[in-house]
Amino acid sequence: MNIAKMPLLDALAEKMRWHQSRQNVLAENIANAQTPGFVSKDLAAFSLDDNARAPLSMASVSYSAESPSHIAISSFSDAGGFGVDNAGGYETTPDSNAVTLEDQMMKVTSNELDYQTVTTLYTRSMRLIRTALGKAA
Repeated sequence: MNIAKMPLLDALAEKMRWHQSRQNVLAENIANAQTPGFVSKDLAAFSLDDNARAPLSMASVSYSAESPSHIAISSFSDAGGFGVDNAGGYETTPDSNAVTLEDQMMKVTSNELDYQTVTTLYTRSMRLIRTALGKAA
């Protein structure tokens, strides 16, 4: 049996991939904080039921110039295989931009702390399994 494919470790790895995808979406929100008409996005909450069997694909990035002074990056629409939740209810500036930098930075910090927690759990679980098998940690 492949140790990395144990249900607990597989779930933790999936959660880490979700946090990585969420970081990409939040970075896109922050990068477009000054873009007129941009509405911030977030990933749908992580659920093992929804994501346990879904194949992951990497988000593609392509460049297209709308004007000589702008380069647009395509949105992370598939968000690494996780559903995107178009966040609403935030204040909108006169140019129809709905990105609040303070809110986005709080989400980034929370995402980073959660990712570190999941990484620690994964590492300690692997160390525990190696110890149980009698291999050097």
